[in-house]
Amino acid sequence: MTRLRRLAVLAAALLLATAPATASSLEKQFRAWLDADLWPAAKANGVSRATFEAAFTDISPNLDLPDLVLPGKKAAAVQHQAEFRSPAAYFNENTVRGVTAGGRARLKRHRGTLAAIEKRHGVPAGIVLAIWGRESGFGRAKIPHDAFQVLATKAFLSTRKEMFRTEVLAALVLADRNKISPRSMKSSWAGALGQPQFLPSSYLKFAADGDGDGRADIWNSEPDTLASIARYLDAHGWVRGRDWGFEVTVPQGVSCALEGPDRGRRIADWAAMGVKRVGGKPFPAHELAGEGYLMMPAGRFGPAFIVTPNFYVLKQYNESDVYALFVGHTADRIAYGERRFAGGWTAIDRLNRADIAAMQRGLERLGHDVGGADGLAGFKTRRSIGAWQTKNGRAPTCFPDAGLVRALR
Repeated sequence: MTRLRRLAVLAAALLLATAPATASSLEKQFRAWLDADLWPAAKANGVSRATFEAAFTDISPNLDLPDLVLPGKKAAAVQHQAEFRSPAAYFNENTVRGVTAGGRARLKRHRGTLAAIEKRHGVPAGIVLAIWGRESGFGRAKIPHDAFQVLATKAFLSTRKEMFRTEVLAALVLADRNKISPRSMKSSWAGALGQPQFLPSSYLKFAADGDGDGRADIWNSEPDTLASIARYLDAHGWVRGRDWGFEVTVPQGVSCALEGPDRGRRIADWAAMGVKRVGGKPFPAHELAGEGYLMMPAGRFGPAFIVTPNFYVLKQYNESDVYALFVGHTADRIAYGERRFAGGWTAIDRLNRADIAAMQRGLERLGHDVGGADGLAGFKTRRSIGAWQTKNGRAPTCFPDAGLVRALR
């Protein structure tokens, strides 16, 4: 970067930090940032000026997007007042049935394409269809936002500027390289694109041509969407021939605090401890020597699972236990027929995220690694609860309740 360019970028940064955020001044600051910072970076990445102008002509910051920080103002303190809910809320039966039915219909429609995709990438059809259905309702969900407005607004104003700066540059490369009209690039409010909901950097790495026309069109082509999802999972380590996981019963003598991807053991060893598949079926013979992991998203208040490394590949698509579980469960129903979880979800105490965060901080003070006091009960929080309960003579449940909050806050 030349000295003149460094000075221009510095001037734009100072302007952002100090100027009041009126609508007219914000527009000027946005334009200054585009010219001083984003255009030089885009040019260095091979983007033409014509593509850059097409992307940002008549584009202003969208101040209705979440997680923005206006110039001259401090970021709002993280709020944890939202209600903390059981994972059961994620598994609304109408939603599950909708994805299942839609997946089965598309399994028939795209049987040949899905077979070719599975042969190439090793990812079963049900998994690919379940992700497609969850992400965009098989392309029927409204994806109304202008990708460049969303990404540029977030790169300019959000709490994660660097991440979104990387993504808006990737979107420019994408549009320029593939001769895509910027106005046709529709995204979610978070900047995710098309039917598989890829961020632009993921498009550049993983988008695939599934219909043989020489392009990877994740907005309009269903085969391209399917191939892109499978390629993403394959690139993130999908293990051919292994399942994603199995619903199980866990004896009381097996602690729920054994949960987690860092506490795996052979599935045969879990079986020897008394962990059994629901419905009386044995674990498949080819899975017994493979590593498995205990996963109890609601502790003792909900279904339990032994999951495989493929479960954690699904989490690469969306870093959420219940998302990955939804995909695996729905994929099974697409492939094998309707079957709900055998284990029920028990009602839990009404808490908010501030309660959970206070409990997490209490556990941290006692030396537990809860994965951060974010008000969300991930596996590190769940097993820390179980370890504390066991140490204090309580039956381990590995899930927050009002009594735990009172005892640990």
